[in-house]
Amino acid sequence: MSTEQEQRRKLLKTGGALALTTALGGVGRLAQAASLPMAEYDTLDAVALAQLVKRRQVSAGELLEAAIARAEIVSPVLNPINLRHYELARATAKTLPLDGPLAGVPYLLKDLGIALKGTVTSNGCAFFKDAVADYDSTLTERYRKAGLVIFGKTTSPEFGQTATTESKLWGLTRNPWNPAYSSGGSSGGAAVAVATGIVPAAHASDGGGSIRIPASHCGLFGLKPSRGRLPMGPKAIENWMGLSMQHAITRSVRDSALLLQISQGPEAGTRAAPPAMAGNLLEAIRRPSKALRIALLETNPFGAPIHPECLAAVRKTAKLCESLGHRVEIAAPVLPIGDMFAGMGVMTATGMLTTVRNREKLLGREVREDEMEPLNWRALRQAKTYSAEQLYRARAAFDEAGRLLDEFLGRYDLILSPTTADLPPKLGVISLDRPYEEFAREAMKASPFTAMFNMSGHPAMSVPLHWTPENLPIGSQFAARFGDELTLLRLAAQLEQAAPWKDRRPPKIGA
Repeated sequence: MSTEQEQRRKLLKTGGALALTTALGGVGRLAQAASLPMAEYDTLDAVALAQLVKRRQVSAGELLEAAIARAEIVSPVLNPINLRHYELARATAKTLPLDGPLAGVPYLLKDLGIALKGTVTSNGCAFFKDAVADYDSTLTERYRKAGLVIFGKTTSPEFGQTATTESKLWGLTRNPWNPAYSSGGSSGGAAVAVATGIVPAAHASDGGGSIRIPASHCGLFGLKPSRGRLPMGPKAIENWMGLSMQHAITRSVRDSALLLQISQGPEAGTRAAPPAMAGNLLEAIRRPSKALRIALLETNPFGAPIHPECLAAVRKTAKLCESLGHRVEIAAPVLPIGDMFAGMGVMTATGMLTTVRNREKLLGREVREDEMEPLNWRALRQAKTYSAEQLYRARAAFDEAGRLLDEFLGRYDLILSPTTADLPPKLGVISLDRPYEEFAREAMKASPFTAMFNMSGHPAMSVPLHWTPENLPIGSQFAARFGDELTLLRLAAQLEQAAPWKDRRPPKIGA
């Protein structure tokens, strides 16, 4: 390594991009320097990388090649990326304007429910393995406008129907902290890509915890926005009738805030959305959070046990909040949990049936049993028996949960709970080829706390503040009033400063 490269490495580690710029004489000299070494690339968040590109310290092409190189090292071991769009990304990087707030930052979409024109979105299902999109999703358009360079898609279980990332089509996506364990789901590939430094942030979606669970299992920050905050179209304004929202898994809180800022807002056809968050979110989250009243939920809504490490994590988080001047007290909302989760099964299965039938119409044939996971085939057949009344009652249960949680959050600013009720499961425990009774028993350990806020539409986040003695990450979840992502982000930024996690990394794969 040259003297200049060594100096760059040390400065990036200790002082970030600004120190690097000052010490090496500004933009001109850095523009002539060698490509950004991978060891430097994966220490920076998306905001910092975008600053380097804007100052012409590195090019979008250099960042892309660093991301691709890292992806090719990690993917054979952990399997986070199943669809590669490298040449499309290289063409984009060559002509990319530098005026977008995230111009030049490499980015990955989830292989579920989002379209990138000219590429496949398989939804983790063999029936969709060659489904090429002829349009961009609204969110994809906003990402491109912000300057993100999309170079692939991350693994997801079939239709996102479980809290692990395993599929018959794409195989197992392993936890970077211990490859015998699940990375979470359904955005497990996105979480692994961020945790291993392929990208600093990756697109994700969440219909029952699918952003927050992988963030918890992989030691990252994951925010599910309020219902209607981000676009889901143009083909559907709501996914799973409002259960599912899109956003990202990130290492830094400020990356999540900036991604939210550039992607929020209604699209054509939107009829219900929270008020837009005006102003600069990066500046807003730096302002101190007021003293918050936080309800600590430390009992499982189903009355089942919570793993001691998950309780230890949330109690540790509660103490940290108290040390920062917030008031925490044990309290729990009373919700119609049975009706809510019964309704969720009706809604998700019916949504999957609709997606499959749209594909059947396009291909002119019906899906075959061998083209779907066994438990999804079972759910598909069950969905054909549901009545309009069952679907209506499901949405009514969600609305009632929203009303009751609104009333509860009239007394508290936030609800703090474990993200999951159990540790990350071993691979195979909640895969979609298990006997149904075994699957249902184990799967309910993943989402009793996360899914309630999909049903109610409230924003919620998982924050990485605890690791087990075996070095597995355990997240803590906070939920806020509808439309109040700013309170979540401000508190997350405060926690990030008080108990930093950015240097807490899984074992390194490759050089």
